[in-house]
Amino acid sequence: MDERAALALLERELEAAGDDAAVVDGLVITTDMLHERTDFPAGTTRYTAGWRAVGASLSDVAAMGAEATAAVAAYAAPEFDAEELLAFVRGASDVCERVDGEYVGGDLDGHEEFTVTTTAIGRTDDPVRRSGATAGDLVCVTGTLGRSAAALELFERGAPAEDRERLERANDLFRFEPRVAAGRTLAPRATAMMDSSDGLARSLHQLADASDCGFAIDAHRIPIDDALLEVADGDALDRATTFGEDFELVVTLPEDALETVRSALEVELSVIGSVTPSDRGITIDGKPLEDRGYTH
Repeated sequence: MDERAALALLERELEAAGDDAAVVDGLVITTDMLHERTDFPAGTTRYTAGWRAVGASLSDVAAMGAEATAAVAAYAAPEFDAEELLAFVRGASDVCERVDGEYVGGDLDGHEEFTVTTTAIGRTDDPVRRSGATAGDLVCVTGTLGRSAAALELFERGAPAEDRERLERANDLFRFEPRVAAGRTLAPRATAMMDSSDGLARSLHQLADASDCGFAIDAHRIPIDDALLEVADGDALDRATTFGEDFELVVTLPEDALETVRSALEVELSVIGSVTPSDRGITIDGKPLEDRGYTH
């Protein structure tokens, strides 16, 4: 059973499952697990790891249109290095501060591989689900796609450890701003929303399943990050749509809400297509968009 089959099983078993986070009496809660071998390439600093791990959970809070409250992390490693541990906590604290939340601690454990489990909580009385997209709505994304793909390219180029400039840029690209403020702004008008952690293509398939709809996407409208355009070898669009790990928001909106929402946002919002009836499927430039993306 792969991750998606396991998630589908749990969605049938657990009433609160199926969105980016669970909502209980106005409290939003979500948890994530990241591993060194799959989530933190060689050269990732502990500061970046703390930022990214906690940021991933805060992104789920953002996708529900909620206010971020606090986060905790369980930090496991073969040994505890004081400098690395403090750097991790500072990264976690800084990303929380960026979204007006607070990092409030967690747990420590010994483990053969550096592993982090994070939990974030937030609040909203009117969460945005994945299930409200309606034919005729616009499909939009915040920010740009491909930062993480570009970062991984820089991490994996075999640069020696002393290539400080390249590693600093890779770490900078790997640190993203959770779109909590954007999610709060979008929430009153959004019909459906989720984050793009598994990639745009997979996110669209997940939204389509939840909302029983289709999507018609225009490739030229997809906002590809300049860093990815610099390092990609002709496959920037494919990597921007399938790599994932960008943690932008994918949102559907009524067309008449677009300009009002855009004027209130502090981040770019790109219209990339429209919601269609479910029998039209999910297409990009008129061709079927394959369900590909990040898989744990």
